[in-house]
Amino acid sequence: MVGHREFPLKSLLRKSSIFTLPLLLAVVGGSTLALGVGFRASVVKIDITPSDPQWLLGYGPRKSDGVHDHLFQKIIGMDDGKTQFFLVSTDICLYSPSFYDEVMREVEAQTGVKPIQVWWTVTHTHAAPEVGPPGLGAVFMGERYHHMGNPEYSQWVKQRLIEGIKEAKTKLAPARMGVGYGMAMANINRRARDLEGPTFLGLNPDGPADRTIGLIRLEHEDGKILALVANYAMHGTVLGQENMKISADAPGIVAEYVERQIGAPMLYINGAAGNLAPIYNVYPDFESGHLSQFRALLGDKIIDANRKIGPTTSDVSLALGEQAVETTRKPGMGWAPDLGNYTRHTSAGVDVVRLPVRFLRINNDIAIWAAPLELFCEIAMEVRSRSPFPYTFYFGYTNGWLGYLPTREEFANGGYEPGVSPYTESGGEDLVRVVVGCLQGNMVQASKRVVAH
Repeated sequence: MVGHREFPLKSLLRKSSIFTLPLLLAVVGGSTLALGVGFRASVVKIDITPSDPQWLLGYGPRKSDGVHDHLFQKIIGMDDGKTQFFLVSTDICLYSPSFYDEVMREVEAQTGVKPIQVWWTVTHTHAAPEVGPPGLGAVFMGERYHHMGNPEYSQWVKQRLIEGIKEAKTKLAPARMGVGYGMAMANINRRARDLEGPTFLGLNPDGPADRTIGLIRLEHEDGKILALVANYAMHGTVLGQENMKISADAPGIVAEYVERQIGAPMLYINGAAGNLAPIYNVYPDFESGHLSQFRALLGDKIIDANRKIGPTTSDVSLALGEQAVETTRKPGMGWAPDLGNYTRHTSAGVDVVRLPVRFLRINNDIAIWAAPLELFCEIAMEVRSRSPFPYTFYFGYTNGWLGYLPTREEFANGGYEPGVSPYTESGGEDLVRVVVGCLQGNMVQASKRVVAH
């Protein structure tokens, strides 16, 4: 069961943050509820399948010639009476952080919801349309972006997201929450090795892989399931370059299957999948890729883990935080013109990347951190192993995409991801140091202050 601790308002307001500086907290978060009303939640599911051909993202440039399965944008709203939070999962591959900033400006103007209150994740399917400007991808994969992109579709997705947040805000109703873990063997390390040469894209059954499923279950007041959040690290690359049909790939197939079984929407939230492929990877079509098997490989494992979640609670408190992590940018690495807010030149003459890391603490049991990264799984696993929270989840591909972040060891092994990464060998260590510091220090101190009251 999710534990509960009270947050007296006067205690929160007399401090500049719950987590201690420099972490920035949204304590009130735009809620219109009177204090003490209790936890509320909502879910919205919106079809964003295009009706005409679109440029697909994930491999070389190619245009869709039909639809295999539909794409969705799913939004969960949460409100504890003080803090309001919206989690979005969209069936696309990637988008630039500058597009997130653009969308959030409109969200705030139209709804009053601030950017820190919205996490926009993607499932990372490689069979969905491009959305927004190319961002960092054009710096090292410029040949993929010699076309106009999908400006009309991008604006439509943006508008549908804004409409969805508005709807989720109005549909908030008394709710309960539960949390749990599961395990699935649906992914595999993709950093293949040979006796000679650098590491290459393939399959490496001996390489590290994070098989953990993180689950959050939301229920209506009467205990009927409202929505499920499933956090699992796996590339959306069952389908390869040859496929021209729009598809949500394995994440979408799994979500659709689970939803039929539980009778409620499921948000697939990808994790640290930078070096993790699905066990059937880059096939030319749906049948040869064994796409339907992921219903059993991952879908059934999510359903089983959901059954094992213990009692849920309506006593839920939310705390949101943000921390910029600065790490050295690879020398000679170019930068996208739309991402000026995500880099700076130090007084020592060093170019650094500014990574916006988000935090969500739910009571004293759950800590979720998120970043716009294609993170190697070892980094997220280390953070989880050092976290004092019983449930620690990493939400990847969140609020944009700022490239691959491998470990120091994998930089030494070379290959695709280190080659295109904008970071240096110390990037993973810089990220872990700050994130673990927040989890072990600032967030724990906040919990102790709460207990003291």
